[in-house]
Amino acid sequence: MQDIEFALFDVVDMAEKLKNIPRYAEFDRPTYVAMLEEAERMAVDVLAPINGTGDRQGCTLDAEGNVTTPDGYPEAWRTMTENGWVGMSAPSECGGIGLPYPMALAANEMFTGACMAFTMYMGLAVGAARVIHHYGSEEQKSMYVERMFAGEWAGTMCLTEAGAGTAVGDNRCKAIRTEEEGVYHLEGEKIFISGADNNFTENVIHLVLARTPDAPAGSKGISIFIVPKFHVGANGELGARNDARVVGLEHKMGINGSCTCVLALGTQEPCTGYIIGEEGQGLTIMFQLMNEARIGVGGQGQAMAAAAYNYSVAYANERIQGTALKNMKDANAERIPIVQHADVRRMLMTQKVLVETMRSLLYRVATDVNLVESGTLEESEAKAIQGRVDLLVPIIKAHCTDLGCHVCETAVQIYGGYGYTQEYPVEQLVRDAKIMTIYEGTNGVQALDLLGRKMRTKGGALFMGWLQYAQGLVAEHANDFSSECQQIGKALQHLGATAMHLGTVGATGDIEGTMLHATPFQTQFGHIVLALEALQQAATAKRLSAERGESNFYTGKLRNLSFYVSHILPQSVSIAKSIQSGDKSCLDACLFQA
Repeated sequence: MQDIEFALFDVVDMAEKLKNIPRYAEFDRPTYVAMLEEAERMAVDVLAPINGTGDRQGCTLDAEGNVTTPDGYPEAWRTMTENGWVGMSAPSECGGIGLPYPMALAANEMFTGACMAFTMYMGLAVGAARVIHHYGSEEQKSMYVERMFAGEWAGTMCLTEAGAGTAVGDNRCKAIRTEEEGVYHLEGEKIFISGADNNFTENVIHLVLARTPDAPAGSKGISIFIVPKFHVGANGELGARNDARVVGLEHKMGINGSCTCVLALGTQEPCTGYIIGEEGQGLTIMFQLMNEARIGVGGQGQAMAAAAYNYSVAYANERIQGTALKNMKDANAERIPIVQHADVRRMLMTQKVLVETMRSLLYRVATDVNLVESGTLEESEAKAIQGRVDLLVPIIKAHCTDLGCHVCETAVQIYGGYGYTQEYPVEQLVRDAKIMTIYEGTNGVQALDLLGRKMRTKGGALFMGWLQYAQGLVAEHANDFSSECQQIGKALQHLGATAMHLGTVGATGDIEGTMLHATPFQTQFGHIVLALEALQQAATAKRLSAERGESNFYTGKLRNLSFYVSHILPQSVSIAKSIQSGDKSCLDACLFQA
């Protein structure tokens, strides 16, 4: 909690930056802190108790296509909805609390760390409601949005099909026009649909991608439809069952409390769907909100890492094993907590600095999103900030989830053999966290987006603008952190050289030779982005330490920076050398033949 407040209010300065936006005018730091404390109580008292039991129990499906979630989920949903946490960032006119985006990320960090599988139901309801709120007709908005933000109705995103996963443009689900304008009958099957049914909401509102019979091939032929589980009357009353039915549950590696379903449309009778926008706008509508979705998944990665680190610190302080190295030959020497062993401290420090730098990065970008959306900035400033957000989104989604998995794996290593058992919580974190690198666009797809689209935007101007911004931060703090800034500056030079190298390779027409290095480049970039967060945190801690007095917390931020630039940042330089080697041996046609 101390670090959440430090990142939100001291490093990112969220409350001050957003105070002139009318919809946040009534909030101040004490109000925010009180809400964070309440979110912590919900995480500890309501969600954490159902995490392990939900994982072991999982979901079940009856013959009628109805899903039963683990014990405790309906009661937890009722508590979370009654306290307004599902729609916490929804506008007040839609029944939400209207919290700023970074506050929602902070609360969701606690909720996700406490029980990721349950929290996914909340995120899906909000994500689907936002699509309807932004792009639906007035009738659709009034019928669905407030009920979904309130948690009365759940929501899903139905994109994936057996033959069309990442390649959403290959979608085959049919949408057949009816005589009624805007109303279609859908036929097909969707897979991997998270939260497709439950036993705690009255209705489930599916957002389904499908194509009309005469639609062009590829992504331009995709439309998006509202498909309710139960038909909804003009006054919001529920009618007969629509023919969107769960016909199977996926048996997964983790997030077992979150039902992941096969959803059949129109197999027994007509499945009615209501188009959002116009035909052919499906992917455009979905991707308009993809930034927020991908930032949210990056937040899940950071949340799972934070949980893993917190568990690791607690365990390392209580687990007695071995003696101090200086006493290793003395059989009668005092046995010590493993936190005193150097290798364990190295692992803990790696976890700590990654968790804390990801945290402030997420809050910073979320604050920028709110600033741009507010319309209170000058046009040039808004464009510059939006450019940085666009550039960083694939890094946030991919790098934060990759690191989230790494930190969870490190927790198992710290626990040792006990960490590999279900008796302790960290093995579940590893299983639950892995999915984050896959959904919302696999991390390889994020890398292709970064290198193939974002780096090329406006002839590279987006990247050059960020590079100048980063160099300015380094220059600003060079007097206080000379050695660290020098190392970050060199890493930035390597990043620029790598970008130029890949641009040159791409200019020759060697697209495969360029994109071969997309993921390594994204990782190189991500390491530097977090180095800048470590720098800004250290600078803030140094200032506050002078104002308020020294503390272990502030000292920890100075040590974070030193550790990061010495042990993590050098990885970005080694990646640069690897990419610039020009090796393409893995592309040899003789390899990997079945």
